[in-house]
Amino acid sequence: MKRLIPTFNRILVKKVIQPAKTETGILLPEKSTKLNSGKVVAVGPGSRDRDGKLLPVSVKEGDTVLLPEYGGTEVKLGENEYHLFRDEDILGTLHE
Repeated sequence: MKRLIPTFNRILVKKVIQPAKTETGILLPEKSTKLNSGKVVAVGPGSRDRDGKLLPVSVKEGDTVLLPEYGGTEVKLGENEYHLFRDEDILGTLHE
């Protein structure tokens, strides 16, 4: 199996597909399942400022993040589909 490790301030995300119905079988309206989120699979080391100091990425592996509706680069590894985003493209992290 191939493994992709992002460079610089890039983040590899696997989008989370929201369920169309609850565990008890209640169908959810399409708008309630529209939240564009994903699970961080891998992160790059970060970018460098003008002085050469490393600026680390703001998220870590395993975080659930809110993604922009458009953007990112689609990457296919085997059967799985991932997306690469820059750190500044991530809108926020989701916490339970």
